[in-house]
Amino acid sequence: MAQKPLRLLACGDVEGKFDILFNRVRAIQKKSGNFDLLLCVGNFFGCTPDTEWEEYKTGVKKAPIQTYVLGANNQETVKYFKDVDGCELAENITYLGRKGTFTGSSGLQIVYLSGTESLTEPVPDYSFSAQDVSSLKTMLCSTSQFKGVDILLTSPWPKYVGSFGNSSGEVDTKTCGSALVSSLAVGLKPRYHFSALEKSYYERLPYRNHVVLQENAQHVTRFIALANVGNPEKKKYLYAFSITPMKLMNAAELVKQPPDVTENPYRKSGKEGSIGKQILAPEEQSTCQFFFDLNEKKGRKRSSTGRDSKASPYPKQPRKPPQPPGPCWFCLASPEVEKHLVVNIGTHCYLALAKGGLSDDHVLILPIGHYQSVVELSAEVVEEVEKYKVTLRRFFKSRGKRCVLFERNYRSHHLQLQVIPVPLSCCATDDIKDAFITQAQEQQIELLEIPEHSDIKQIAQPGTAYFYVELDTGEKLFHRIKRNFPLQFGREVLASEAILNIPEKSDWRQCQISKEEEETLACRFRKDFEPFDFTLDD
Repeated sequence: MAQKPLRLLACGDVEGKFDILFNRVRAIQKKSGNFDLLLCVGNFFGCTPDTEWEEYKTGVKKAPIQTYVLGANNQETVKYFKDVDGCELAENITYLGRKGTFTGSSGLQIVYLSGTESLTEPVPDYSFSAQDVSSLKTMLCSTSQFKGVDILLTSPWPKYVGSFGNSSGEVDTKTCGSALVSSLAVGLKPRYHFSALEKSYYERLPYRNHVVLQENAQHVTRFIALANVGNPEKKKYLYAFSITPMKLMNAAELVKQPPDVTENPYRKSGKEGSIGKQILAPEEQSTCQFFFDLNEKKGRKRSSTGRDSKASPYPKQPRKPPQPPGPCWFCLASPEVEKHLVVNIGTHCYLALAKGGLSDDHVLILPIGHYQSVVELSAEVVEEVEKYKVTLRRFFKSRGKRCVLFERNYRSHHLQLQVIPVPLSCCATDDIKDAFITQAQEQQIELLEIPEHSDIKQIAQPGTAYFYVELDTGEKLFHRIKRNFPLQFGREVLASEAILNIPEKSDWRQCQISKEEEETLACRFRKDFEPFDFTLDD
């Protein structure tokens, strides 16, 4: 017989408002049935007189549910917690202790860490240290069978918890919170993590605890910060949830990924960019000449920063892109580039019509400097690539089309991000996705679906050969190329009967037109794209 899920309540800062809390719990239980436990994080005691607490301490009043609380977060409330190892404070109210693990008879494992992060030595009675966090991780993570814990209780928020996630409101998670708590969350991989102290409610999108395609799938973590009891803004301070202990769960069910899962907020994503304005690399400086030609009717020449030449003379120095080993058809400063196909130029990237395109508006997003693939792009180039993606989606949507993007980092020397518009009347996004998966299976290509919020850089290292498709929904399909790979695979799928129904155009060499025709198409695209062009001056 399957284990019946436990029904739990979690609460933020009580601050001595015991009657308000427990009356609310009684009302919830009367309406929804009994819960098994109440877990309180943040400040359980407040600065209010002890009259209310004395009634619970002496047994005049009783908590309606077994309640577990964390310890002091300030010197004023240390007096209530007599035993650092935990003790009963009143009937049905138990102090868990400074740090440790509580495992119920059901097998539910709760890890707790009381207090705030200490910035001084010796560590105050209401704080924890790096050694406390290290000892918890060593105690729990040292066995090879360790997979994670069910619940983590801390009073402070973990620092950076908002990264890659939904907005945390008025709380800035880059400056607020504890880095030690973040470290603890990384090591323990809790399924639920509750915090308080910021007088704010924040339920973060679930985040994954593994690197996609590099590690076996693991369960996700849900972080919930709760507000203070009885707050006038009526922010949520009580959270109800059901949970089956992980040790009793089927492995496949445990690691199931919800559709809104994000990257791990504590995983390092690279160095922060430098501050200041930007100096152009040599490869980008010589492209300034093209701006005058493309915007002649504007009556002035722009530098390739997209700003007037009289802009600030104090630019920043970007990371210089690697040099091509020889002549490159796609480095914009190269004489080999067919410049009549260029339709838009930004600071770090440019758009060009595809030679022998699947349609008249089939374009490429290309870096101005020499980069071989998306995973090798510097942060500022990635940012502009994303701007072009968003802008092109808007542009094509206005014309009744959705766009499909793909990159083949195999037998190519310069990144070419193909952008192919597909009329909405042709097929739905799911049809496009199914067509790629079906044709991949037919050719014994393992095309894996990766989550919308994942980063290709976390899946493929520089130098790795790969193919990936990005749909208009943000979904991505990825294949790590290990042996031979059909060079026209992306075109073949899109040209197939299932999508554009132009199989005769699957090879670009069969679709070439004269230079005059290409110039006409490029001119038309520039004119149509102009209202959406983010590179133009205000």
